[in-house]
Amino acid sequence: MAYQYDDTNVFARILRGEIPNKTVLETEHTLAFHDIGPQAPVHVLVIPKGRYVTFDHFAAEASEAEIADFTRTAGEVCRMLGVRPGEGGQGYRTIANAGLHGVQEVPHYHMHILGGRILGRMVARAD
Repeated sequence: MAYQYDDTNVFARILRGEIPNKTVLETEHTLAFHDIGPQAPVHVLVIPKGRYVTFDHFAAEASEAEIADFTRTAGEVCRMLGVRPGEGGQGYRTIANAGLHGVQEVPHYHMHILGGRILGRMVARAD
């Protein structure tokens, strides 16, 4: 599949410094920042700095260094924000939406980390 990356998306503009953000953590390959419309007391977005559209695109084409950095950064964000279970936190949820059926709003791969309250069921059952 050919992924079409849109360089005008909001996260690309944040990475270029055109739009400010409230940074939680920045590394060589990853940026984590607070969501501007939080859905939980803790709501942080973790994005790769590379031009990836979805998780599967990132998994298929990112370098080992990018994948490791992204994963470790997400874990460190959970630690920094105090949501890790067993270390004072009560848990968290990670979400990555992809495409139309996933209701992806920004065509740049990103992971939501949500916590700070009970979040309820992830999706309704399709019985």
